[in-house]
Order: sequence, then C-alpha cells, then structure tokens
Amino acid sequence: MRVEIMDTTLRDGEQTQGVSYSPLEKLHIAKLLLKDLQVDRIEVASARVSTGEFEALSKITEWARHNNLHRKVEVLGFVDGDISLNWINDAGGKVINLLCKGSLRHLEKQLRKTPQQHVNDIKNIIRKAESLDMQVNIYLEDWSNGMISSEEYVFFMLDSLIDENIERFMLPDTLGILNHEQTYKFCKKTVDRYPSVHFDFHAHNDYDLAVANVFAAVKAGIKGVHTTVNGLGERAGNAPLSSVIGVLRDQLNAEMEINEFEITKVSKIVETFSGIRIPVNKPVIGENVYTQTSGVHADGDSKDNLYYNNLLPERFGRKRKYALGKQSGKATIRKNLEEFGLFLNPESLTKVTQRVIELGDKKENVTSEDLPFIIADVLGYEQSNYKIFIKNYSLSLSYGLKPSANIQIEIDGNLYQETSSGDGQYDAFMKALRIIYDKLGKQYPILTDYEVSIPPGGATDAFVETVITWDFNGKEFKTKGLDADQTESAIKATERMLNIIENNELTSKKINH
Repeated sequence: MRVEIMDTTLRDGEQTQGVSYSPLEKLHIAKLLLKDLQVDRIEVASARVSTGEFEALSKITEWARHNNLHRKVEVLGFVDGDISLNWINDAGGKVINLLCKGSLRHLEKQLRKTPQQHVNDIKNIIRKAESLDMQVNIYLEDWSNGMISSEEYVFFMLDSLIDENIERFMLPDTLGILNHEQTYKFCKKTVDRYPSVHFDFHAHNDYDLAVANVFAAVKAGIKGVHTTVNGLGERAGNAPLSSVIGVLRDQLNAEMEINEFEITKVSKIVETFSGIRIPVNKPVIGENVYTQTSGVHADGDSKDNLYYNNLLPERFGRKRKYALGKQSGKATIRKNLEEFGLFLNPESLTKVTQRVIELGDKKENVTSEDLPFIIADVLGYEQSNYKIFIKNYSLSLSYGLKPSANIQIEIDGNLYQETSSGDGQYDAFMKALRIIYDKLGKQYPILTDYEVSIPPGGATDAFVETVITWDFNGKEFKTKGLDADQTESAIKATERMLNIIENNELTSKKINH
C-alpha cells in the first residue's frame, strides 16, 4: 500500500512550548523536508498568527514555486469567511487545511452553531477557495471525541461535504485519547463508508500511543499520516517521523517516498533550531539506540549478527557502536578495535579489557576514540617490570587549610609511609614521596613540565591523560598516566617514572613512556 506522509513540524511542531523558528530557519527546514527527506507534503504555518509567520510562509512558497513544489506546501486556516484564505493567498499559499469541528461538543460549545450552519460556512469558503485556485483539505478537529460521543454528527459532516471540491479529509486525535483498537475501529468504519475518499490520520502522543495509532490507522486503510520531526508538538507531541517510517516500512510493508537515510541529519538540525534535545534512547534517532552495551551482545553480533533487527543503523545514516565500560567483554573490545584496524594478541586483549572495565567502574562514558590511548597506557610499559608500587594514598583538600597527602609505597617488598602538605594535592603527594626517598638516600628527578589533556574524542569524560616531563641527572624523559581523575593520572605517571629510574632504563637523552 502507498502511504502519504504529511509533516507538520513547522506548524503543529512549532506549538511545542518554547519553540519558535525564524523565517530563515523555517525555510531551511522546509527545504530539508521536501528535497532531502522527500516527504509528500508539509504544513508550515497557521493563518493570521503573526507578521513573522507571514514572512516565513512567503519565503517558503516562493522557493516551492520555483521548484514546482507549491502544491505540497499547506497552511492551517479557519472558518472565518475569506480572512484566512486571503492571508494565505497573499503569502503565495495554494493549499488550505481548513480547521472545522469534528465533534458536536466542540461545535456547540465553541462556535455555538448548528451542524447545518457550520456546513454552510465551510461550503462558502470552498467556493471562495476555488475562485483563488486554492486547494482545500478539511481538518475535523476533535474527530476522535466525535466518534466516541457524537458519531452521527461526524458522518453528517462527511455526508454533507463528500461531494465538495475537497482533496483530503483529515481525522485528528486532537487530544491524544485513542488507543490502537479504537483507532482501527473508527478509521475502518470511516474508510469503509467512503472508500473513494482520501483520509489522513493525525495522532497526538498523550498516552505514548501515537505511533501505535498511526500503525492501526494505516492498517485500517488510511492513505495519509501526519508526523513531526523528533515528535515535536503540543503537550506530549505528535507521531515522530523517524518512528513512523520504521514502523510502516518494516511492520506493514508500506510504500513511501521517504529517503530515510536523511532522517538523522534532519533530526539534528531541527534539534538545533528548536532547542529541544533528542532523548538518547529515542528510537531510530537517539544517540544510544545503535549502541550495544553488553559484551554478550557484541559476541553474538560477531558470530552471526544475533542481536540485529531490521532497524539497521546504515538505513538512517548511522553506525552501530559497542559501548566500552564495566560490562565490556573481549568481543566488545575487538569490535571497537576493528574501527581502527588494530589487532591485539589474546594476552594483550585481556589486559586492555580489564583496564576498560576498571575505567567503566569509575565513569560511565568510555568511548571508542579513547581506546588507542588505553592501549598505549596498558601496553606501553608492563607493570611486570615494576619494582616500586604506590600501594595506598589519601589526599585531602579542605577550605582554609593546605592540601595534604598520606602515602604508602612498596620498594623491593618493603613498605614506607609518609605524610606531607603542599600547594595542591599532587604537590603534597610529591613532597611526601620525596621525604621517603630522602630518608632512603635515593636520587629523585626534577619535574620540568606537567601537561593534562583529554585524549581526542573530545566529549569523553572517561579519563584524562597526564604527561609529565622529568629531568634526571641531565637526562630528560616523559611518562604518561591515564585515569578518570586528574590527580590519579598524575600519580600513575609518577609511579611509572620511579620504575624507569629504578630499572636503569635511561639509556638516551629523551625517552617516552
């Protein structure tokens, strides 16, 4: 079956609290929707709202006219004589989505008119629209409540208008009250009664059932559905375009013109313009939805894509990722190494996996970009060569008092402990360490440079890299430490320095560890 997508991000989506697009932003999104995503139609404005809305509509219709797309640009209008019609026409619009009453309660309480009076008003507008060469679609506002409490009125409206020059009838669940069974029942009854009429279904997500209701409507024979990018809209929002694409294509084998590869790009741009963040777990477009966390899942994917479904990330311009953290296994590490074309032997892979798990216990976010630095840290200098170990340390920082450190180190199997204060926690640590070395008569290098950075990958909070430059008897060398905490990473670099000196490894002027 062929299903039309009418996207109303620029009209209904802009009713999201706090969202207001500039005319140029609206034009840019309109181009993306029609040209890149290739939706069938877009609803871009409400008549009479503001001068800014008029300017935006004028820009969009001018562009659309030059690209022969002007009949795909729709505007919400009202039963107000010729006021909405003239407003839309003056801005270059050629399609009015006329907001009529789809429930008797709304008609009587809001307009205070009889059904026949309402029909007559609508017909008058249709005549005027014809004189302006303007296409008319009818929104039956509050249709869902109408079907529940005043079905005779709904069918009176349709019977009265069915022979008019109306392109589409739109059936909105205005308050998001329907479930999928009701949606199917009401849509099926309507479609069966008027089999030659094009009906659209417009869902709201108040019960988190918008996508399920779209599914039910299409299954019942509805020919068009309304969506918004990222599910934007009043209250709980509308049916998200991204989810609707996946459900209709994969669950109902529906035919659509949508270029789904572009959905991620468009979603990100709308996120930027709207200021409304996409939840990380939002289907199809969320940051985390193609990220496997469990090592078991990575192992299954390696063996026969056991944890894949039809929502393949490549369809939507995405890539599958395997999260690094405390649940990582060797298969997860391998999957990430493949991104860099790296291979580790079993022993090294085990060590790197253990280090990733250790980091994951401290911080939740270890990225694939971090992995080369973790490898360098773990394999760059084997701890099996260590003769000196920093066994324990306690660092304190109190307001009005100098930072202090209490440390315990092991040298050749013997434990030594000292306490000192300093200008900072690391300075206090270093002074306590120097006291031990002075008592043992051991030489101690001079710290000449101290550099802290986040490894490339940028957004990670998994660890910091500390690079310290030392001078020992005129020989300069550097050591690195990586950890979730800056001071701890410096202490790791210091422990590495102590063992380089202890093992007499300074054979050249400059070495790096």
